[in-house]
Amino acid sequence: MKIVEVAVGVIKQGNKIYISKRSDALHQGGKWEFPGGKREANETIEQALVRELSEEIGIQVTKQSPLMLIEHDYGDKKVRLDVRLVEEFEGEASHQEGQQSQWVEIKDLTQFTFPDANKVIIDKLSELSTDH
Repeated sequence: MKIVEVAVGVIKQGNKIYISKRSDALHQGGKWEFPGGKREANETIEQALVRELSEEIGIQVTKQSPLMLIEHDYGDKKVRLDVRLVEEFEGEASHQEGQQSQWVEIKDLTQFTFPDANKVIIDKLSELSTDH
């Protein structure tokens, strides 16, 4: 089975994280997620994230750092999520593709429904958060 490589951006400002809701038509549709997307064959994961976040939410990433690597098998497909922390960017994050999106306090992330693979990201952010 092919592994889908995905660049995931955890966009953080203070104690808030930017999340968006997946279109109902997509795999794991209707759930919330951290923005990002598939890595193209000719790009690094860093380049993929910069491109995806520019296309998806209209920001220019100026600094990113690795947060964690997650491999998850959904049964019908496997994903490798290269999760990167984005704390420096230019522009105002807003969804270019019409999805619902919002800034959420780290401590409130558990109130949203995310795909299973994302739960460990939320746990990790809770550990990093100064507000527990």
